[in-house]
Amino acid sequence: MASPFPGMDPYLEQPEFWAAVHNRLIVAIADELVDHLSPKYRVEIEQRTYFSQEDDSLFVGLPDVAVVTRRGLEAKPSTATLDLPGSPQKVTVPIAAEVIERYLEIRAIATGAVVTVIELLSPKNKRSGEGRIAYERKRNQVLASATHLVELDLLRGGQPFPISGATPSHYRILISRSHQRPVADLYAFSVRQPLPSVPMPLLPDEAEPLLDLQKLLNYVYAKGRYQTAIDYSQPPSPPLSDEDAAWAITRLT
Repeated sequence: MASPFPGMDPYLEQPEFWAAVHNRLIVAIADELVDHLSPKYRVEIEQRTYFSQEDDSLFVGLPDVAVVTRRGLEAKPSTATLDLPGSPQKVTVPIAAEVIERYLEIRAIATGAVVTVIELLSPKNKRSGEGRIAYERKRNQVLASATHLVELDLLRGGQPFPISGATPSHYRILISRSHQRPVADLYAFSVRQPLPSVPMPLLPDEAEPLLDLQKLLNYVYAKGRYQTAIDYSQPPSPPLSDEDAAWAITRLT
């Protein structure tokens, strides 16, 4: 069964679904790209890792940061007599959760150079906190390099990254070619429109294969059997405008 929506299904943006949709779509894009790239390229799934509390206020580090084990920190008995205060209080220490965000790199096999980075934004990238800081740091590094950036924003919620001249829209896909910066191509579309097919920039003077994002989203929807998990009788989160909600009802009835 296909999604009742012609483009992005707004119900997939809900927290209970998005993490799995994100991972499935990343893999689907990687597999699709391999079929359209010449043998001089390979596609790798990469990840960045950070630690975050619920309020996104604590950043611990990246995967290569050393972690001290408990064995070295175990208290040893002391023979000294201490003048201790009264009974200790029971308190709660916030524990940061590890967050892993996956993205894609198209690499030139001959040199190992990263030609294109493909990012699919997550909710943490679009609200204040360490998720946005970590992604913004990576984004700025790519934009200052000779690597192309393809940024897929399929989330209506949160704060989009500033793009001069962009008109308001539900969803955005940014194609930033290294040799054209600061000028870039922006595909802006609404919940009522299909996802566009977008070009994947490669090395200079090479044809850019088109990535059919709507086909891949339909594939992910079907393989995830989301029609059996989504309660379409309830409004999506985040909510649609009154006008779009009325339109959505016509799609669901």
